[in-house]
Amino acid sequence: MYIIIYDFGTSSVKTCLFSINSDIKLVASSNAKYGLYTSEGGGAEQDTEEWWEALCSTTKELLKKSGVESYKIEGMAFCSQMQGSVFVDENANAVRPPMNYLDQKGVKEFEKSMCTGIIKVSGCNLYKLVRNLIVNYAASISAKDPVWKYKWVEHNEPDVFKKIYKWLDVGDYLVARTTGKIVRTADSAFATFLYDTRKGKEGWNKGLLKMYGVKPEHLPEIIDCTDFVGGLTEEAAKDLGLVKGILVFGGGGDTSFVNIGAGCTRPGDTHIYIGTSGWVSTYLDHQAVDINAMITGVLSAVHGYFNYYAELETAGKCFEWVINNLVLDEVGVYINKTLVTDVESKYLSLYDYLTDEISKVPPGSNGVIFTPWLHGNRSPFEDSKAGGMFFNIRIGNCKQDMIRAVLEGICYHLRWLLECETKKVKISDTIRFVGGGSLSPNICQMLADITNRSVETVSNAQEVGAIGTALVVAAGIRGEDVLKLSRQLVKVETMYVPNPENKEVYNRNYQVFKKLYKANVSNFRKLNS
Repeated sequence: MYIIIYDFGTSSVKTCLFSINSDIKLVASSNAKYGLYTSEGGGAEQDTEEWWEALCSTTKELLKKSGVESYKIEGMAFCSQMQGSVFVDENANAVRPPMNYLDQKGVKEFEKSMCTGIIKVSGCNLYKLVRNLIVNYAASISAKDPVWKYKWVEHNEPDVFKKIYKWLDVGDYLVARTTGKIVRTADSAFATFLYDTRKGKEGWNKGLLKMYGVKPEHLPEIIDCTDFVGGLTEEAAKDLGLVKGILVFGGGGDTSFVNIGAGCTRPGDTHIYIGTSGWVSTYLDHQAVDINAMITGVLSAVHGYFNYYAELETAGKCFEWVINNLVLDEVGVYINKTLVTDVESKYLSLYDYLTDEISKVPPGSNGVIFTPWLHGNRSPFEDSKAGGMFFNIRIGNCKQDMIRAVLEGICYHLRWLLECETKKVKISDTIRFVGGGSLSPNICQMLADITNRSVETVSNAQEVGAIGTALVVAAGIRGEDVLKLSRQLVKVETMYVPNPENKEVYNRNYQVFKKLYKANVSNFRKLNS
């Protein structure tokens, strides 16, 4: 069985062809980029035609690379970025550029709605918070949340607002483009925080729609991520280079499928993901919330299950920042110019080289600590004005100390999220580690040491979202239980056990790390308001 999955990220798509029989195999993949257009006032928008061109080019390249005939492909789905807003007409055409999840033009709309009232919690209207928490254990308490994008268009682009037929997320738009059917998956509906998660009441909540002033007619039919939506249309098939009628499933957000691709399919199974962003997620058969730590149970791809999800907004993005701003001028391939040839022949990428280089720095980075809040932070505190910092640099420190400190800072924050999760739910003793960060043995060992937990990795760890989505499609076609299928096909590759010799220095630095936000919150606001 061959299945195509489009792993649709913030700035690029990775199109993957999987073969699924007694095992799951990544046959081939292809990447393409598209723009993210920022503007004054917090704008972050994209272009649907750039998205579509990326899908078309990668699909054709994928078929060419793999040599698999298009008629052999049985199913497809999208594993996509979430909390975007795509407003479409009756023909599923966007009536304005899609608003990416990073878009925060709606800050005035957010403040007008949520920051008024006599009694507040975390700066937000208590009455509205409580109403939302009763319905779905969550609330729109960030200017980046989708409802404020919707309200911004209503208040600032009335002519565009009149043209809206339905309000979709990114993955929903792509499903509509390929099938002609306008629907929302339950996980993307939940991400608007207008969805009722209570058993027997699942669906759009009329009270919340009225409270936030959202028109019910703008909200489409809700389906499950595992549902079959329709066959690939003739027009879409022609563009993509595929055959008409390929089964298209609901798919959904990246966070909905990673646990399945990681093999975390029993209640209490916990995984850590490091990609551009990072998170800690525990699989549950019930919903939980910790409003103080900004953690909630988001809908899983499988109906009736939840991912108790705590996010670090910039994880691998911090390492990318290091590459671009600290490394290439002096460290990295320029540590010793005579090593350039050796570096290029020995390592697949500069990332691999750097993670090897930092192993030469002792645990604790010789006292340097980094805070990974380069785009603000979500959990365990919500603060868009928080920033990254290097703390405790002294004359004896070098750039390698700073680079290692960045990776340790990411791991310190993930430990913080793990500890917050244990206050509300039982997490697994062994943590499954996935995403691009898990490809480095040095980072895997660092995470095990800092969290003081055994860490497991799986094969194709960078594609776990796509793998989870592919398993959903395969299970749908076969009529099988996807959770059982995941347990059968997702295998542990390597285990890392904490090194007790590093416990003392990491505990010391971690205690300092946790205090840095409170000590600087007022400074962040002065500098970044």
